[in-house]
Amino acid sequence: MIPQVRDWYERYEKDGFTVVGVHSPEFAWEKPYDQVVAAAKKLGVRYPVVQDNEFTIWKRWGVRAWPTTLLVDRNGTIRYRHIGEGDYEATEAMIKRLLAERE
Repeated sequence: MIPQVRDWYERYEKDGFTVVGVHSPEFAWEKPYDQVVAAAKKLGVRYPVVQDNEFTIWKRWGVRAWPTTLLVDRNGTIRYRHIGEGDYEATEAMIKRLLAERE
């Protein structure tokens, strides 16, 4: 999942596409800040990553599985949700659609 998100970010950032990764750790060893920073660097992640050790964001947005992709429009409305890997073509199509909805 990360390679696809990283590629979309690099491809569409200039068009206004914003990515915020949310790290909600499954295991205790995934909680330290330095581990998250190191993993992001190793994976070439340039977009911001929020550390959600208490699952606050996870719960607020109704996430129930890793990974979950949410696409939110300019008004803050969730317009697309995909749980798990795959369906990359549909996700990218929705990214393009949302970017085309400029006012």
